[in-house]
Amino acid sequence: MLIVGAGPTGSTTALALANSGVRCHIISRGNWMADSPRAHITNQRANEVFRDLGISEDVARYASPWEQMGDTTFTTSLAGPELIRMRTWGTGDDRRGDYLRASPCGMVDIIQPLLEPILFQKAAEKGATFAFNTEYVRHEQDSDGVTATLRDRLDGREFTIRARYMVGADGARSSVVEHLDLPIEGRMARAGTVYTIFNADLSRYSKHRPSILNWIVTPDASFGEIGMGLLRAVRPWTQWIAGWGFDINEGDPDLSESNVREKIRILIGDPAIEPDIVRTSVWYINQAYATQYSKGRVFCGGDAVHRHPPSSGLGNNTCVQDSHNLGWKLAYTVKGWAGAKLLESYSLERAPVGKQIVLRANQSRLDYAPLNACFRVQGAENPVAAGIVRFHDPGPEGVAARKAAQAALDLKQTEFNAQGVEMNQRYESSAVIPDEGAKPEEWRRDRDLHHQPTTRPGAKIPHAWLVGSDGTRMSTLDVTGKGLFTVVTGLAGTAWQEAAHRLDLPFLRTVVTGSPDAQDLYCEWQRVREIEEAGVLLVRPDGVVAWRHKEGTADPKEAEQKLSAAIRAVLDLPSPSALPRQKQPEPSTPGDTPLFA
Repeated sequence: MLIVGAGPTGSTTALALANSGVRCHIISRGNWMADSPRAHITNQRANEVFRDLGISEDVARYASPWEQMGDTTFTTSLAGPELIRMRTWGTGDDRRGDYLRASPCGMVDIIQPLLEPILFQKAAEKGATFAFNTEYVRHEQDSDGVTATLRDRLDGREFTIRARYMVGADGARSSVVEHLDLPIEGRMARAGTVYTIFNADLSRYSKHRPSILNWIVTPDASFGEIGMGLLRAVRPWTQWIAGWGFDINEGDPDLSESNVREKIRILIGDPAIEPDIVRTSVWYINQAYATQYSKGRVFCGGDAVHRHPPSSGLGNNTCVQDSHNLGWKLAYTVKGWAGAKLLESYSLERAPVGKQIVLRANQSRLDYAPLNACFRVQGAENPVAAGIVRFHDPGPEGVAARKAAQAALDLKQTEFNAQGVEMNQRYESSAVIPDEGAKPEEWRRDRDLHHQPTTRPGAKIPHAWLVGSDGTRMSTLDVTGKGLFTVVTGLAGTAWQEAAHRLDLPFLRTVVTGSPDAQDLYCEWQRVREIEEAGVLLVRPDGVVAWRHKEGTADPKEAEQKLSAAIRAVLDLPSPSALPRQKQPEPSTPGDTPLFA
């Protein structure tokens, strides 16, 4: 397998493949990993992926913990008078329980330069190979594989490499996507933002009110789509990003050190602070998504196929989930455990998610407009200054502005506490077998705000705490996944247990809830499983329910037929004889040219 790009998408794909024993080679045109903070918010679903891949403890070691993500402030400057605060990322008293019930994982904040080396190192430890300062030039496909032309950026030498499949994880300006001519909807660079990384100890202004994001309402940063300045904590509370918008129609912004330094001082609000500026850069707001993620033997993921601003904190999270979805499918195909149709399901499942998060992230930016209106008086010589005065006025106009702020904050819940957006993904493809005669899912609460656990095929298996034979608590997510399909049934599901045993598949495990190894002592699984104790779930390696049979059967042969048919349908295997058996030798590598699975 050749992977173009060593960022979160490429490295996660490599780790997923390496965990499955599949050879893969990563190339990166850069000299190392990301050198700027970029993505940082890491949501529950991404942390579940990291848990499945075996790196959750490493991530937690380098991340800012959930508690420090805390409030999001809206203030006249970091040192100045506050206007309003918002409890965000599930830390509020009214939402924390929702987040704890939904997953064994909380949220964390880890910047890209710290996350990428973790993914990359673990992939390399498991056998993935790599080459930096190496760029993709072009590729050709045939019925057996992909021939990619690469260039060594140090000496200019071009060479070819042969692989069964190739993954394009080369970012928002993806050459792989361009060469595949994948259909892209939307537009690029519709707005601009300046970001400056700087060092300064601002503990006195943040330690008592932990906040990763601080929005600054000031006339000096009142332009751009959001209309506020930003101070984002990179390393609490000593390294920061200062950000402000600019009008792309008026050309490039002033990035002189004197102007940048003055902007930072305004956002901090303490003239005695002397920021140590590390780097200043410009980035543009994109609103574009691919409607198809692959052609032939080449698959794309991450920013290459969904391009959007960081609002809602969805970018890196979606990248690693693309990889988690694709990794096991490539591994099963390479090992001869699945047919070609399984790989087609990748685009069908992930492209709708990519579109959703692009639209959501851009809408989150537009949703700042009602909040901005609370702090502006249109027609005034200085609308923001007048708006701040009005906001504190005891008269009717001040009352109206403060009431409007409450409604504006309620709207921002869809950015800062959108657990449903992050966790309610539902897949439809050949790798999911819907319930016979299934009706559309009914959403009991707001789909964007609230997670809805379900065992409906296409949803990830719900989290519930089980207890092992040693008394240790473990999640249903811990006994599924890990590169394997899982049959989940109860003590009464003896026929399904026997069926799985008879099938004797190298990638199939059985979990019997209620058994000494998976005791349902809290009765949590009974509450969320939506099947009878004698029923069964077939859970994919990515934790998604592929098929379920709600009722039990007393006949092991009938159970074997149903389970075998479901597995073959998901994996695109034509007949029972196509199912692999234990200890089946993996396909040999053909050809003399270097070829990566």
